[in-house]
This record gives sequence, C-alpha cells and structure tokens, in this order.
Amino acid sequence: MQAGHSYPPEPWPLRGQAHVSLWRVPARRLPAAVQRAVPRGATPARFGRSAVLATAWVSYQRGSVLEYEELMCTVLVRRGRRLFPTISHIWVDSAASRDGGRALWAIPKELASFEVTPGARRRAREVGPGAGVLATTDLDVLATLPFRVPFTLGVLQSRSSTPQLSRVRGSARPALSRARWSVEHAGPLGFLSGLRPLATVSMRDFRMWFGALDTPNASGRSAGQ
Repeated sequence: MQAGHSYPPEPWPLRGQAHVSLWRVPARRLPAAVQRAVPRGATPARFGRSAVLATAWVSYQRGSVLEYEELMCTVLVRRGRRLFPTISHIWVDSAASRDGGRALWAIPKELASFEVTPGARRRAREVGPGAGVLATTDLDVLATLPFRVPFTLGVLQSRSSTPQLSRVRGSARPALSRARWSVEHAGPLGFLSGLRPLATVSMRDFRMWFGALDTPNASGRSAGQ
C-alpha cells in the first residue's frame, strides 16, 4: 500500500474478466450526472442525436493488486480531434479501490455489494440506507478469439474542473457476448431503462496496467523493469 494511504500506488496491475456493453442513448436522456462528469474542454461525442455510452461488469481476480468487483458507466467524449471515455458512474466492493480511484485518477467510485454467478448473472446493489438494486445482467459468452489482442487507451476525468488523463495498457482475448440488462428505473442508471445495448464484447483473461507506467513500485523499480 502507498505510505499513509489505504490504497496501492500507481500503476495498478490488474487481471480478470470484463464484459462491456455499448449503448446509443438519445442526448436528451443524458442525466445531469453524466453532463457534470464531462471534463472542461470536452463534449459528449454525438452521432446524430445520440451519445455513445458503455457499461461494464469487471471482476478483478487473482494477480491483481486488489481483488474486487466493479460496475461502471462511461460516456464517449470529444476533446479537440480525439475521443476518450469518461467514467460518469462506477461502483466497487472494495474501499481501497474506491479511495485509490478517487485520489489517483479522479474516478468517482462508490461502494456497492455484488452478487456474481460465474459465467451468468451479475447484480449490483447500492450500499447504505434505502439502497436499491442498480442493475442486473444475464451474460452469455458466445465466441472467443484464440489469441490475445493488445489495447491502449486514455481515460479522461475531471479533477477540480481540470482535465486529468490516465493511461491504460494491456491485452485480452476478445469475445462476442450477449447481455440482457435490467436497470432500476429510479436508480442512477435509470436513463438506460427501456434501452437495449447495441453489442456486448467480453475481455477474457485481461492483463492490464492502469495509471502512470513510470511510477516506482514498492521495490523502488519502475513497473516496466
């Protein structure tokens, strides 16, 4: 753990499974929470009258710096000529992940409880008085590529009105999947209620680094050494 903190220093080595659903959402349905998450100088990317969002269930498993479950929603934003994902909603079942995500990368993580049936159903529930179900998804992985595919991306967040870009690098075995989402209409993701995702892609056995790759680790050596 980082000295004086409850969370590890960046970069975070992460391993596990991810299931990402893509959505086309009418711009008029975007709630204030999504609009507030968009960093200064960026705007939600528009395709016709719709914005593009992604929701994801992620299981960070053995080999990760922290092991936990996650549900998140991102909106695709445009800044200049480039496109970036911005995380507007995210829940985890690890206080260390919550604290580290906020402090290191301005990711607005909240706590939730998760019910996971391996390879099938996932459900997340808010924590606290009056907490309700956030979302339930039934997943089917249909076909997986037999080889790994590398990926690199930047996650653009807002810290005190200042844009903060964090790098992500890794690889995974992509898979075509099917996801049936049920979203609580009155909950934070209620703007997705009644919609169906365009497609769902799974990232099987992903391995990735999240955050600055030149940050020394506990041994004093950089992550790439």
